[in-house]
Amino acid sequence: MHGTAKPGVKHVVIGWDVGGAHLKAARVENGRIVAAIQVASPLRYGLERLGQAFAEARPAIGEADVHAVTMTGELADTFTSRAEGVALLAAAAQQELGPIRLYAGRAGFIAADRASQHVADIASANWHASAALVARTHADALFVDIGSTTTDLVPVRGGAVAARGYTDAERLACGELVYTGMVRSFLMAVSDKAPFAGQWTPLIRENFATMADVHRILGTLPDGADQMQTADGREKTIPASRARLARIVGRDAGDADDAAWFELARWFAQAQVQTVLESAMLVLSQAALPPEAPLVVAGIGEAVAHEIARRLGRDAVSFDTVFDATPEARAAAAYGAPAAAVALLASHAAHGIVLAGARTGVA
Repeated sequence: MHGTAKPGVKHVVIGWDVGGAHLKAARVENGRIVAAIQVASPLRYGLERLGQAFAEARPAIGEADVHAVTMTGELADTFTSRAEGVALLAAAAQQELGPIRLYAGRAGFIAADRASQHVADIASANWHASAALVARTHADALFVDIGSTTTDLVPVRGGAVAARGYTDAERLACGELVYTGMVRSFLMAVSDKAPFAGQWTPLIRENFATMADVHRILGTLPDGADQMQTADGREKTIPASRARLARIVGRDAGDADDAAWFELARWFAQAQVQTVLESAMLVLSQAALPPEAPLVVAGIGEAVAHEIARRLGRDAVSFDTVFDATPEARAAAAYGAPAAAVALLASHAAHGIVLAGARTGVA
C-alpha cells in the first residue's frame, strides 16, 4: 500500500518482534499506536511454543493490512545456525500471519521469500528499528533499551543510526550490546562475588537465582515483566526470591534477616547498573555525541536507564515521547520498543514518508 491514506479509511500495521523468550506486538492505526502486548514464547522449547504465542496474541492485537516482523530469536539453541533460525522464524511468521514484511535493518523491508539473501541484515536487527525511529525526532542521542535479557546502547548522530557494530558479535565487541537484563540474567553472570556478613563471598556458579528475584525483592520489577519460570520452578514471591538469592551465597533464607537479603539484592542491582554504565561510557567514547545529547530510554528497565543517564550527567527522555499512542498503549509500547518501532516504520513506508532514521548505516 502506497501513498496517503484516504480520509476515513483506517490503515492498520502490526509490528512483531520475535524474540528468544517473548513475542511482542504493537498495533498502529493511521500512524498511532493503539495496542501493544507481550507473550512468553521461549524458543528453547521449540517452534510449537511460538505458534501458541501467536495464537494467544492475535485475538488481542487484531488483524492488519500489513504485518511487519523483526527478530532476535534466531539465536535460540533450537536452531543449528542463525541462518536456519532466520529462515524458520520467517516461515513460521508468514504461516501464522499471511504475507509479511521482514525488517532487514540497513536493507529496509523485504518480502519473506528473500530472507535467505539477507540473513546478516535480518538477524537480531530489532535494535536498528528502534534507533531508526529515535533518529526521526533526535538528531543526536544515545538510545538505551534495557529488556528482560539484554541491553542495547545505540548512538544516533546527525539524525542517523551511528552504530559501530551490526551483527551480535560486532555489537558485543564494541559495547553496543550487553547481555544483561531485568529478568532472565542469572546472578552468577552479573558478578563473581558479593559482600555478605562482613566479607566478600564468592558466588556459587549455578542457576539458582535471576535478576527478576533481585528486582522483586527491591520492589523495582515492573508489573507483568517476569513471564518466565523461576530458576527453581517455585513461586514468584519475595520470600521465594530470598530463598533463591540465599543459595547463590551458599546459605538458606533463614540464615539472615530480611534486611540482609535486601542489601544483597541491592548489590546485584548496583553491579548490573555498573556493567551497563561502563558499556555506555565505551560507546560514548567513540560516538562523539555533544554533551546535550540525551539518552532516549526504553524497555522494562527504563528506570535503570534513567539512573545511567544521571551518572553520565545527561538528560533522559522516555522512548514513548518519539511516537503517538493512546494512553492505555503507551507504556506497553515503550516496553516493547522494537515491535512499536517496526510497526511505525512500516506504516510510514506504506505512506511514502521518508524517515530521518532512514539514513541509517554502520559507522
